[in-house]
Amino acid sequence: QVQLVESGGGSVQAGGSLRLSCAASGRSRAMGWWRQVPGKEREFVAAISRHNDNTRYAESVKGRFDISRDNANNTVYLLMNSLKVEDTAVYYCARSRFSDYAANQEHQYNYWGQGTQVTVSS
Repeated sequence: QVQLVESGGGSVQAGGSLRLSCAASGRSRAMGWWRQVPGKEREFVAAISRHNDNTRYAESVKGRFDISRDNANNTVYLLMNSLKVEDTAVYYCARSRFSDYAANQEHQYNYWGQGTQVTVSS
């Protein structure tokens, strides 16, 4: 059974940093981070291939966020730097249907964590 558990969320002032972690069970696949605010659709943030050789970022976070993974520990990370108020959202870890494609469409993911809240204040 696949289980994804996010951690590392919290409150931070604008310009600060947070590092999210996702502990995964089950077989390794490409992984992604998504975020959602109330009343809005879930938004793609970043993705990484299974072998850590390909990444993809939303334009809004490019240059500020970094996705990485530690396959030995079956964990994926999202380092968020230079946080902005508009980054406030519930962040979700997700497992892709693909192994090595850093997907950015929601239907390309089939398992989701429960989410962790990130709140950025001005």
